[in-house]
Amino acid sequence: MGMATATASNCLALAVVLAVSAVAAAAAPPASSAFQRVYAFGDSFTDTGNTRSTTGPYSFGYVSSPPYGATFFHRSTNRYSDGRLVVDFLAEELRLPSYLPPYLSVSASSAAGDRQDEVGVNFAVAGATAIEHDFFARNNLSFDITPQSIMTQLAWFDDHLRRDKKVDVADALFWVGEIGANDYAYTVVARDTIPPKLVRNMAVQRVTTFVQGLLERGAKYVVVQGLPLTGCLPLAMTLARADDRDNVSCVASVNRQSYAHNRRLLAGLHELRRRHPAAVVAYADYYAAHLAVMRSPAAHGFTEPFRTCCGSGGGAYNFDLFATCGSPEVNTSCAQPARYVNWDGVHMTEAMYKVVAGMFFKGGDAYCRPAFSDLLARKAQGKP
Repeated sequence: MGMATATASNCLALAVVLAVSAVAAAAAPPASSAFQRVYAFGDSFTDTGNTRSTTGPYSFGYVSSPPYGATFFHRSTNRYSDGRLVVDFLAEELRLPSYLPPYLSVSASSAAGDRQDEVGVNFAVAGATAIEHDFFARNNLSFDITPQSIMTQLAWFDDHLRRDKKVDVADALFWVGEIGANDYAYTVVARDTIPPKLVRNMAVQRVTTFVQGLLERGAKYVVVQGLPLTGCLPLAMTLARADDRDNVSCVASVNRQSYAHNRRLLAGLHELRRRHPAAVVAYADYYAAHLAVMRSPAAHGFTEPFRTCCGSGGGAYNFDLFATCGSPEVNTSCAQPARYVNWDGVHMTEAMYKVVAGMFFKGGDAYCRPAFSDLLARKAQGKP
């Protein structure tokens, strides 16, 4: 083979390689090309600042105080963690220019004539429930701290749509963070009068009604998180009987409750998919992701699966409900939050949220169904 022939062959081979690479790149578009806006909903696991130090669930009312936010932002941003949440890692995955602003700050800016909906809005509120607040008030179970429910957040979204006529609902990603854990927590003292099964049926019905509402408003891409292993939170571990444990040493009865909730939620989402075939309704399996970490914490970089990083009291969980993170009694945290799963007794560390987010975005259909990569591809192709 002559030099000219060899050169021509090499050029042809290079052209083929480049063509194949171009096709592959087109088949798997980068996350940054998929969504320009995200609208998020949920409770304190997703809230990026809609609450302040005077609000929030139970005795976790010090989110505006240090050491909240110390790891990443180096100050409190009213997130219930030492840093970023799953929804923040979602913004990074999509390469949005900023994290999602909380609705209350956007609403205030809109009233002043400013437009801040450049990346979307976060409507999540710490302490929010799936069931409406009136249900808990009628049963004397309300703390009157966080009266917002998931349907309150839908009303806020409607208000946002009225304020900003440029919102393209069909082009956005809707992220429904975990919601429902507070409902079960509120009714834990009323099991004799309000059975957990009733709470489960009502809570899941409210969530599916909420998602139905998003779809009716034109949403085409929705991701709904299930509940995590709520029985692995130091709050539950502290309050439960010592013999109420499962095979990952968490509170068995509470984890069974979350599992049953998620199964019912999955059935509801399946029905929504059937009724709305033109939309993608994905399920982010928080329970499975959390369980994978609790089964092998060291494999995910954790040495403290149960102890609270920012807490008090020492012992196995370092948790005292009456002296929680950020309170005057607890203004410092552990030296290495990245080694801890739990931040303050109920909420996770940034490190744990990062691991869970990675499972959702990169774990295929093991932790998100359909897979998050498939959702991105379908969006890029314009095929819900």
